[in-house]
Amino acid sequence: MHIDQTRYTARPTNERIPQELAIYDRLEELAIPYVRVDHDHADTIEFCHQVEQVLGAEICKNLFLCNKQQTDFYLLMMPGDKPFKTKFLSAQLGCTRLSFADGGHMRDYLQTVPGSVSALELLFDTDRRVKLVIDRDLMADEFISGHPGISTSTLRLRREDMLKFVESTGHSPTYVDLPDPRVEET
Repeated sequence: MHIDQTRYTARPTNERIPQELAIYDRLEELAIPYVRVDHDHADTIEFCHQVEQVLGAEICKNLFLCNKQQTDFYLLMMPGDKPFKTKFLSAQLGCTRLSFADGGHMRDYLQTVPGSVSALELLFDTDRRVKLVIDRDLMADEFISGHPGISTSTLRLRREDMLKFVESTGHSPTYVDLPDPRVEET
């Protein structure tokens, strides 16, 4: 797998998908600086760790979830190395057990595909069908990273700038405190 070792601070000049270009347009409109790394599709944890080394920040885990009836949709942002247990999230949100939403809903609401989703795609959820949920542990990091519509690039934004971007889409995050199942409670 290939990672371009260059860290870019401007939009790409080569051919890109319209969704990715729309995200760069919004970032420019909001005067949000970012660092970009281009790479092959990032579809393994090991490869994501290599991207993190070049990017200089951890990649955020982004999970697209829904209720059993597929009527309520959630985008969960959490630290990339933290295991996810749906029961803890469902309990804090006061909803039925959540599961992973299908790629069709992801395409319809966020205009992206599994493996590429991030909070940046909330730009396309103009009907606000997707609720953004952020694990507070993620807010301890200075940077939040995500794919701009496709998993062949990763952007690093300052935490405050990612929140500014999200707010510009009309979404307000709900914060949760997800326990780390690797840590025994005393």
